[in-house]
Amino acid sequence: MTLHVEPLRGAALADALDGVAQLRITVFRDWPYLYDGDPDYERRYLEVYRDSPRAVLVGAFAGDRLVGAATGTPMADHAEDFAAAFAGTPFDLQDIFYCAESVLLPEYRGQGAGHAFFDHREAHARATGHRFSAFCSVIRAADHPARPQGYRALDGFWRARGYAPLDGVLAEFSWKDLGETQESRKQLQFWLREL
Repeated sequence: MTLHVEPLRGAALADALDGVAQLRITVFRDWPYLYDGDPDYERRYLEVYRDSPRAVLVGAFAGDRLVGAATGTPMADHAEDFAAAFAGTPFDLQDIFYCAESVLLPEYRGQGAGHAFFDHREAHARATGHRFSAFCSVIRAADHPARPQGYRALDGFWRARGYAPLDGVLAEFSWKDLGETQESRKQLQFWLREL
């Protein structure tokens, strides 16, 4: 089925949040996230997209069914989380738009949704006066036992869109991996491009 990708606002955005929460739990169970999702956490986490006038939520639909989503907010809205990562860099958080996540069910990949997700978020970032767009990728050991054989990272896709990793600019977040009994800290690499 052909995908339809569009930014969601107002009531349509609010109505999609439960679906986005379920997509995050489903998609992030896979490598490299290995996220043991929590619906209550997801509801709290996603409230920022409903409440922030400068946030964006892009939905991918197969017919009326939400099968993918991408989100973004100004980096300044995440200053508490990211200020340490950007300390000592020439970047001002006010200039950066943060592309938080892209999640898409596996059976709908390869149809252009990834590019559409970035196109919509980058257009929104420009419209809200941001000079840069950034995102994080989770860092996992090359010999991690859960790494699938033949796994191909998305680095080539990101580079083709003009993003590059920022040397030494790392964020740290905690979540519970599959098989863990409690959360553990993970490092994430920032990637950035000028808009």
